Amino acid sequence: MKTIINPKKEIWSVLLQRPTQSVEDIESTVNQIFKDVEQHGDVAISKYTSIFDGVVLKNNLVTKTEVQEASKDISQELKDAINIAKQNIEVFHNAQKTARVELETSKGVQCWQEKRPIEKIGLYIPGGTAPLFSTVLMLAIPAKIAGCKEIILCTPPNIEGKIASEILYAAQLCGVTKIIKVGGIQAIAALTFGTATIPKVYKIFGPGNQFVTVAKQLATKYGVAIDMPAGPSELLVVADDSANAAYVASDLLSQAEHGTDSQVILVSTSKELIKNVTQEIDKQIQVLPRKAIAEKAIANSKLIYVKTNEIALDLINEYGSEHFIICTENSMFYVNGIINAGSVFIGNYTPESAGDYASGTNHTLPTNGYSKAYSGVNLDSFTKSITFQKISKAGLLNIGNTIELMAEAEGLQAHKNAVTIRLNDLK
Repeated sequence: MKTIINPKKEIWSVLLQRPTQSVEDIESTVNQIFKDVEQHGDVAISKYTSIFDGVVLKNNLVTKTEVQEASKDISQELKDAINIAKQNIEVFHNAQKTARVELETSKGVQCWQEKRPIEKIGLYIPGGTAPLFSTVLMLAIPAKIAGCKEIILCTPPNIEGKIASEILYAAQLCGVTKIIKVGGIQAIAALTFGTATIPKVYKIFGPGNQFVTVAKQLATKYGVAIDMPAGPSELLVVADDSANAAYVASDLLSQAEHGTDSQVILVSTSKELIKNVTQEIDKQIQVLPRKAIAEKAIANSKLIYVKTNEIALDLINEYGSEHFIICTENSMFYVNGIINAGSVFIGNYTPESAGDYASGTNHTLPTNGYSKAYSGVNLDSFTKSITFQKISKAGLLNIGNTIELMAEAEGLQAHKNAVTIRLNDLK
């Protein structure tokens, strides 16, 4: 990791750049695959599964038998762990339900708002080097709580044409209605357009690599909503002399092992802590099974020393991290001051891994600075707010002239007439 001492504010934007390709570098590939899937459906899906996943499938739909066999492969100990995580996620997301909002805005004018589930949703679950069955919990559980009717899960098959047993077990446990063996850009395209075997959905959820992120953004051009741009994982830790260097290093490495394009950053007011964390990273990384991946991610990462907490907070809000860990003596300074972050972890005993798995919060979060404008996935992500209104005769007499005047000022005579014709009957 590169150490930077007191960087000037003018270079922050360059210093904090993510190690990702630009959209332009990826967009042409995504567009090509989208057009192919739109025109050729399952034939195109099969072709790209062969190219990118190295397997030719006779059927890309997961069968009930496969799900049953997967359940047998999971140890009871892991099943118990998944169930504990499921319960915590359910409790936290159930608590996010909101009541109907109803009031009379003026005499005779009744307005209210209600939530309705999005009927058809698609869940993208990354496979590859780390099949993220935890993401199944994070997406399928709130979808089920929200009342979504169709929950379609896409995840890439391995070279044998199989899906990780843990993903299949979690999917059936959480009420997924259909599981499909397809990954990457082609999965997002299939959910966008629909094929003979893969339903078209109204909204797509889930993290992925840079190609999947761009594909999701392209899907919005075809009328499909997405949860957020969620690409390579990232973590920023702010720590001072009160922090445990071994803990900080372990947190940085926990995100670095996600992928070679992940990024981790330590911001600190202590040069001594930075030195100790560097030593701990060098020691801990040696025994990681995913050492090669973590090393490449660490090469894209930074240790930044600043003089004051105020400077640190400004820099942290400029970065807008996906995950933000606070390990400082005055943690409330950062808790109260953070504006741009996907999810915040406070104190030496709150590892980011807790949020990834079992504390109850959702781990599907905005990356690449999108936390400046996007929330992480929550129960509302799976619903729509619909407003209703009912106006009585007295209510229309009350606000009718206001509507007429405003419509006339905008030059929309038919809008005015829709009120006037009613008012004339009431007079």
